[in-house]
Amino acid sequence: MESIRDKVAIIGAGCTKFGEHWDRSAQDLIVEAVYEAIDDAKIEPKDIQAAWLGIVWSGESGVFLSYALRSQYIPVTRVENRCGSGIDALRNAAYAVAAGVYDIVLAVGAEKLKDSGIVGVPAFGSEAHPAYTSGLGGGPAGEFAFRATRYFHRYGISYEKGKETLAKIAVKNHYNGTLNPKAHLQREITLEQAINAPIIAWPLGLFDCCPVSDGAAAAILCRADLAKNFRQDPIFVKGLGLSCGPGDYSKDDVDLTHFEETVMASKQAYVQAGIKDPLAELSLAEVHDCFTITELLIYEDLGLCPRGQATECVNSDVFALRGKLPVNPDGGLKCFGHPLGASGLRMTYEIYKQLQGKAGARQIEKPKLGLVHNLGLIMGGSAVCGVAIFGKELG
Repeated sequence: MESIRDKVAIIGAGCTKFGEHWDRSAQDLIVEAVYEAIDDAKIEPKDIQAAWLGIVWSGESGVFLSYALRSQYIPVTRVENRCGSGIDALRNAAYAVAAGVYDIVLAVGAEKLKDSGIVGVPAFGSEAHPAYTSGLGGGPAGEFAFRATRYFHRYGISYEKGKETLAKIAVKNHYNGTLNPKAHLQREITLEQAINAPIIAWPLGLFDCCPVSDGAAAAILCRADLAKNFRQDPIFVKGLGLSCGPGDYSKDDVDLTHFEETVMASKQAYVQAGIKDPLAELSLAEVHDCFTITELLIYEDLGLCPRGQATECVNSDVFALRGKLPVNPDGGLKCFGHPLGASGLRMTYEIYKQLQGKAGARQIEKPKLGLVHNLGLIMGGSAVCGVAIFGKELG
């Protein structure tokens, strides 16, 4: 398989503030994000030759984007791949450019959840193991609570130590979120507050769970050889991976302590980007922390630390904003919430700004390579995972 490395660049990006936008529609949010990206790229709307829209609940077809932007008959493709829809929209756009079909394209992710009535949907159907359909699972929070208790059991971690580790992840991300004016939640929390918060699904408490939010984000992509015609600091696509698992929660021995889809998607992206030691070679990562336990598992699935050692890395501040490899420097899903289709491109927006040195108070020193990880669960135990790696230099 030929690599996409250095064939595509991002020349513009936009992102709304995430939060409770009761007075605005999904299309309003799309317009804001897209026009920030267009202005950033210093192009005109008519320069966009095709578009991909990552959206799950808020729109029914590509025409949803055409109507919002009043675009004039360009092809628009709706991408729905559950919570991974945002990064999959960018992936499709990037491959269209790399194939030489288009020179300049748009990738957008958006969702309007706060007034949709969707506050958490059952994750599993009748084919799942009885534990997931007996009421104990209870949707996403219950699913990830199972993963937390199983991880603690497998690696001999006491409830108290495990709960404290998850709380440290929440504290880290809340601190990062205070430095980001686009985040939904901009409030520091203490370790004690996180540990003692009301339980949502044992052992996950209130601060272990991301909020429900509205938001949109967008990116303008072009051929890498054209990028510096538009700006002197474009960001280049180094690797893209996507993995969709078959899933089987009917088994009694299903492994709940990792996502094989993350492992496989990251391997694809690492090979394309030429990365052999992600902890040493990556400068930062934006990962899909829908729950604190998810972020903990992702550390290991991405190869950022050995299996069973994520707790030690958290306690050593490896993934803190000023640590060896900052993870979720913008506050993550924990502070932005998770408007499903928007999250992958919101993460991309952060990497784009960080690599350009434009992230303000949360700016990381001299970043070179950044990773985006976007994960979604689907009925029956399967998942979809997209991983993208971006760099500031060609070669």
